[in-house]
Amino acid sequence: MATGDNWSRVEVEVCVASYLTMLALELNGQRYNKTEFAEALMRKLDGRSRGSVEFKHCNISAVLLALGYPSINGYKPRSNYQSELLDVVESQLEGNTIIDAAAQAAVERPAIEITANESISIWVPAPKTTQVRETPPEYAPRFSPIRRDYLAREARNRSLGRAGELFVLDLESRRLHAEGKKALSERIEHVAATQGDGLGYDILSFENDGRERLIEVKTTAFGELTPFYVSRNEIVRSNVDADKYRLYRLFDFREKPRVFQLSGSINSHCTLDPVTYLARFSV
Repeated sequence: MATGDNWSRVEVEVCVASYLTMLALELNGQRYNKTEFAEALMRKLDGRSRGSVEFKHCNISAVLLALGYPSINGYKPRSNYQSELLDVVESQLEGNTIIDAAAQAAVERPAIEITANESISIWVPAPKTTQVRETPPEYAPRFSPIRRDYLAREARNRSLGRAGELFVLDLESRRLHAEGKKALSERIEHVAATQGDGLGYDILSFENDGRERLIEVKTTAFGELTPFYVSRNEIVRSNVDADKYRLYRLFDFREKPRVFQLSGSINSHCTLDPVTYLARFSV
């Protein structure tokens, strides 16, 4: 019987295979029962508890996000995984055309504009963060053929980004109306559309006392802890105008849209990882 935290290679492989099957179903929009999957998996693991299995699923989520893949909604990423798990995930993703096709379709799927009908249930607390102020470890390259840029592709999905911005426009208008500030609600501006995307934020809104609220909207169809991309311009703007800058993270957009906000400087909330550089010729 399996005991403790020492998972065998076979156990890890079985767990990863089950997770990837669920992920493919979720990305394709097909219903499945997590409890049934967990019970079937536990029978194969001979002694692992439900909690232990779910913790391993959370580790797999962290691995997938690190590799640029989406993860299963509900299994929040836990990054304290062992290198063997990374090896197994990479092995099972290599040549996995089902996951590749499902992920690509999911991140490129056009989004439909929707309105914020239940504003109270839409707002959730921002995730609690730890150790964000620590110096990040020196970059350790891992050259893997299965690395993907699915999260970056979703960030470039213009219809999803626009649908998210329009959703927040509606949300802000409803907020100010509810606070008795109709005149302010009529001054809200979608500056990303009217002035361009070089301002470092998407929407000009207002506090109920008339002060400006500069809102940058980041939208994903995946879970609340899915990493997102910010530009250097957005970082600088959030530093310069920290007293009025808000980042609205809109997640689960296609299923049940919810949003939390990060106020002030973005780097006070998030660890920033420089993943892309602009290369210029020195001539």
